Amino acid sequence: MSPKAVANPRSADAASGVPDAWREFGRLSIEHLTAPVDAAPQARVALEHQLDVARAAFIESLDLAYPFSSIVANARLSPAASALLAIAVSCELDGRLARLVAHLNDDLARPRLTLQTIDQLMRNNGSSVAEVLGLDAPLRRCAFVEVIEDGPWANHALVVAAGVVWALVGDGAIDPLVPSNVLVVADDGTGGGEVGDDLVVVTGDDRILRRREAARRASATRFLVVDQPTETNVWNAIVREATLSGMGIIIELEEPLSAQGQRVIGRSDHLAWALSSRKELAIADMPNRRWREIRAEHRDPTSQDWNDAVGTVDAHRHHLSAEQLDLVGRAFEAHDRDLDSAVRRLMAGPLEQLAQRIRPTRTWDDIVLSPERLRHLHGIVDRYRYASTVFDDWGFSDKPSRGLVAMFSGPSGTGKTLAAEIVAGELGLDVFKLNLSAVVSKYIGETEKNLEQIFDAAGSGNVVLFFDEADSLFGKRSEVKDARDRYANIEVSYLLQRLERYDGVVLLATNFEKNVDDAFLRRIHARIEFPVPGSNEREQIWIRNFPAGAPVDDVDFGFLAEQFEMPGGAIRNAVIHAAFLAAAEGQRISMGHAVQAVAREYRKMGRLLKPDHFGPYFNLAKSAE
Repeated sequence: MSPKAVANPRSADAASGVPDAWREFGRLSIEHLTAPVDAAPQARVALEHQLDVARAAFIESLDLAYPFSSIVANARLSPAASALLAIAVSCELDGRLARLVAHLNDDLARPRLTLQTIDQLMRNNGSSVAEVLGLDAPLRRCAFVEVIEDGPWANHALVVAAGVVWALVGDGAIDPLVPSNVLVVADDGTGGGEVGDDLVVVTGDDRILRRREAARRASATRFLVVDQPTETNVWNAIVREATLSGMGIIIELEEPLSAQGQRVIGRSDHLAWALSSRKELAIADMPNRRWREIRAEHRDPTSQDWNDAVGTVDAHRHHLSAEQLDLVGRAFEAHDRDLDSAVRRLMAGPLEQLAQRIRPTRTWDDIVLSPERLRHLHGIVDRYRYASTVFDDWGFSDKPSRGLVAMFSGPSGTGKTLAAEIVAGELGLDVFKLNLSAVVSKYIGETEKNLEQIFDAAGSGNVVLFFDEADSLFGKRSEVKDARDRYANIEVSYLLQRLERYDGVVLLATNFEKNVDDAFLRRIHARIEFPVPGSNEREQIWIRNFPAGAPVDDVDFGFLAEQFEMPGGAIRNAVIHAAFLAAAEGQRISMGHAVQAVAREYRKMGRLLKPDHFGPYFNLAKSAE
């Protein structure tokens, strides 16, 4: 097969103006075979002459660009096999010929050619039934025909696949047995396929890059892309469809190539094949034929890739792989061309079983931090946003990964979760907060399995992974005294390796940084401490938690900030509680409501209500008990 030059018979107009030399030859072949033995000699001579002329015209037509000859060329059929296909399809299309065949079989219920009849026909064409219909003959390996083995060998019937007949009458629809998720892709014009590259094996982490490399290197111009079939009729359908349409086949593997797949690819050497797999395939699992192995190296999508997928948009804040960009491109229009929304759509489902999804709504205006800490948070955003510039354009090494790990430490309620949401929102990503009760398992190996599922799903979806109470998972390894210690250390070691290989954003939050294993701390790119806010910061938090439209009366924010040392989370709780107190009384939110709400938060935190804190409002605070 010449590289990159396979005809597509379905591009021709089979319904009008196309010579039908094959149909004329098929008709005369059956009429000659069924002619009465006692017919007049002149009539038999005339019929034989007509058949000879039709045979010569048929053979000549095989060198011309017609649908039948294109199919024959794609399947690499011999002249004898082409003649049998022409005769068999003619019988399918002409009811009169089918009746003649039934008469020949001496059974009106058997209108199809039998092996005995085919043997006679092939002798008339200088061939044999074994050559054209043997178990490994081209007509069988391209799944154009099937031999129904019912009764004695001589009575076995030949059935032409419906897809072949439809293709020859001009129908361009894909065979319904081909999986519904099949794709058709084309070589991008930069193909490196050489004569002999009829089977290539492409490995690499990114499915789309593997697919592109396969299309470039395998010797065809267009390809069916399909997951590995598990049923014989599906294997036959994709081989038949590719042969009819003049395409190659790319099989995308999640598991090793099956024994059936090895046999089909090994015998279907008239097609260009490519095997696409994340992992290298065992040599013992390869088909018994020559192949070329290629590695699809990682690269970020180019500007042209972005334009092809979603048009001209500001995409610099999204660090997507080629596979992720392909998925985003499919969802882009459905999300009103909102790129951020389409990116978030990547992870609708797989990760939500083990983590809580947070769709960011907070902005920089919602957090109160010192200028230095705000700069560190902006630095996290910049590191993600400009990874392509540093690693790709400027050539810095991204080994072992280009991922970003940051740790937020500090007491509860100081803004760690809020900061994670703001960072994700700025990047246009969703936050997935790990549900430790669903991740950590008492059964050996289950925790690692859950974590692997999380990292794999997050890696394919481009999200922010948020480990709250990170010290419970990333705790210090201890001296091994029993089996529990050993497996706990294994979990920590696994996390270290998996974190190092992850290309996305991981944010860790802990109240006890000293409990985190030192090996994790060495892998962290940014560490930000979230202390209890000072009085000036507390006053800003109090003010910002009251919406502009809230009916606030005489709340003294300066007094509340100065007197009560509370983290931001507790302040927000107090504001909400004060609002409900006022609403229940049908009044505006007053200082009295705020003080009662603070007293409630103090009791929750286990603190004593002291007169020197509450000053003139102490009795009001005591009355809230």
